[in-house]
Amino acid sequence: MDANLAVALHVLLAEESVTRAAARLHTSPAAMSRTLARLRRVLQDPLLVRAGQSMVPTPRAQELRDEAAAVVRSLGALLSPGAGVDPATLRSTFTVQAADLIGAALAPALLELVRREAPGVSLRFRAEDLEAGPALRDGRIDLEAGSTDHVDPETRVEELVTLRMAAAVRPGHPLADKPLTPARLAAAEHVAVSRRGRFTGPLDTALAEHGLHRRVAVVLPSHLAAMALAAGSDVVCLIPTVLPGAAPSPLTDIAATFGLRLLEIPLPLPPVTIGMAWHPRHAADGAHQWLRAAVRRVLHARTNTPTG
Repeated sequence: MDANLAVALHVLLAEESVTRAAARLHTSPAAMSRTLARLRRVLQDPLLVRAGQSMVPTPRAQELRDEAAAVVRSLGALLSPGAGVDPATLRSTFTVQAADLIGAALAPALLELVRREAPGVSLRFRAEDLEAGPALRDGRIDLEAGSTDHVDPETRVEELVTLRMAAAVRPGHPLADKPLTPARLAAAEHVAVSRRGRFTGPLDTALAEHGLHRRVAVVLPSHLAAMALAAGSDVVCLIPTVLPGAAPSPLTDIAATFGLRLLEIPLPLPPVTIGMAWHPRHAADGAHQWLRAAVRRVLHARTNTPTG
């Protein structure tokens, strides 16, 4: 028996009329009569029999009436879109993979949202130590936040904010005394941030076009470690900051915490897009939708970027 027969049985027993049942199901009386004949064959019972100008249910039909109604209600619940989740009822642990700078920007505001809206939620941040596609696919992480240009084609991606790179220096640094030029920037000592230990990046390409070469004195795997080093020495650290005219972003709050000054780099460097990525199996999950909305709210809280 298919679901359509169950629905037809319920309507026929409720209406006790082929004509009214047909109207309720938006079909013809002839089609409804054929469906009744099929139900009679399946259930081996006449179900509805003629009594003068009307039809009356058989004892078997009367027994089936409540059961048929319950089955249809269950089918309706099964095949209806999922109801929105109440964050206050969530009891979940979400694992977010992010670079340390992104995690440091997200964690305080996300924790505040959790305390206020979803006190049963716990957050686990992981460093960028897993390949995002497989880790999202097999559930080792629920969400990746940061650069999302390396994810698998099946992965859902949402871009959240576009930033540019700035030179971060301690207060009183010689570079802050007068306008920054490519030559002055190249002459300073630099700390590079690379999980793979790379000494070069887009800034080196831009400097090379001017015949310049910078000295990278040290490579660190962590933005926070690099910023701490820049705050206590004369090395220059590159960090993302907002585009001209945009409101402050939580991603720049860390530089302020370290007391760093941000200097505009007088070179055309590629923008940095921060987004989030997740596996499509979570697309309609209410709990995961709340998590994505929370990340979106945090990163858009003080920017002019539309939420989409």
